[in-house]
Amino acid sequence: MGMQEKLKELEDELARTQKNKATEYHIGIIKSKIAQLRREVLAPKKHGASAGGFDVKKSGDATVAIIGLPSVGKSTLLNKLTNAESKTAAYAFTTLKCIPGVMEYNQTKIQILDLPGIIEGAKDGKGRGREVIAVARSSDLILIIIEAANPKQMRVIETELYGFGIRINSRRPRASIGKQARGGVVINSTVPLTKITEKEIRAAMSGFSIFNANVVLKDDMTIDEFIDILEGNRTYIPAIIALNKCDLVKELPKLPYPYIPIIAESGKGIDELKKAIYEKLDLINIYTKKRGENADLTEPLVVRRWISVGEVCEKLHRDLKKDFRYALVWGKSVKHQPQRVGLYHTMESGDIIQIVKR
Repeated sequence: MGMQEKLKELEDELARTQKNKATEYHIGIIKSKIAQLRREVLAPKKHGASAGGFDVKKSGDATVAIIGLPSVGKSTLLNKLTNAESKTAAYAFTTLKCIPGVMEYNQTKIQILDLPGIIEGAKDGKGRGREVIAVARSSDLILIIIEAANPKQMRVIETELYGFGIRINSRRPRASIGKQARGGVVINSTVPLTKITEKEIRAAMSGFSIFNANVVLKDDMTIDEFIDILEGNRTYIPAIIALNKCDLVKELPKLPYPYIPIIAESGKGIDELKKAIYEKLDLINIYTKKRGENADLTEPLVVRRWISVGEVCEKLHRDLKKDFRYALVWGKSVKHQPQRVGLYHTMESGDIIQIVKR
C-alpha cells in the first residue's frame, strides 16, 4: 500500500470515529500518524523534479505571494498592484511560472509574486502545488484571491495551505517539550486547558514515539495545534482575502471572515487593497540622521513595528551595536525632542534616530 492509500485509509478512519472520552486516545494516535504521513507525502523526492519552488530572488522591504485557483484574476491583480506585466487570458493556467512585480506604497517597495493557480488536491501532490507553496511559505504575507460568485474557493485554498503546513492569520501556540531519558510524560500548564485533554496529549506524544518528556502548555490549544508543535515545521503567515469580480454578482456574499471587495479588471478597490497589504505587513518608516546634518526623509529605513534601537543598529551595520553609546530620537516614541535613549527603546513610525558611538 502506497503512502497516499495509507493516508486516505487513516483519514477515513478518523472521519468514522466519533469523538468521546473513550476514543480520545485513539483519535490522538490517528492524527499523529496522519501528520507524519503527510510530511512524507510532501517531502522532496530523491529523484525526478525538484520541489524546491520557483527561482525567485527576494527584493524590496517585504514579499507578498498571490494565491488562488486558476483564472480568478491573479495576473490582472498583479498588473494593477505593480509595474509588472503578467500575461492574462480568460482561460485556466495562463501563468506557468512565478511573475514578480514591485508595489510602491508609503515610501516602501513591496515585492508581489503572481504564482500559478493552485488546484484542489495540491496537498496530495497534484499540479505544481509544491513549487507554489514553497514560495508562499517564504513570503511575509499571502494574498488570497477568490471570485465573488464562488466564495467556496476560500475553503479549497485554506484546505490546501493547511495540508502544506501553512497556518494563516494565527500564531504558534506557546508550549515547551523537553525530552528526558526517563520519568514518563509529565504534563503541566500555565492556563486552564479547555480544548485538549491530558489523554490526547499523551496519545499525540506516543504517536511521535515520545515516551519521556516534560510538557508545559502556556496556551490553551487543540490536539491539532499540539501536533503542529510536535511536527515543528509549521509556518504561521498573515493573510489578506481579496474578493474579485464583484461586478458579476448582485450582492456581495456574507462570509465568516473579513475580505476586501475588488474588481481587478477595472482597478476598483485596488487602493484599499494596497493600504490593507501595507498595514497587514506591520511596516513602519524610520529615518536616520548624522550628527550636524538634517535627517534624510527621502530614503526611510523600512522595518517591522515594535523594533528596538538595538535592532535598528543591527540593520544599519553589524558592528554598530558593539560600538553603541546612546541614541538621540525625535518623534512619537519619545517625550522630549530629541531624547536620549538606549538599545531597548522601541521606535515608532516616523521617528528620526541618530546613533552616537563610543
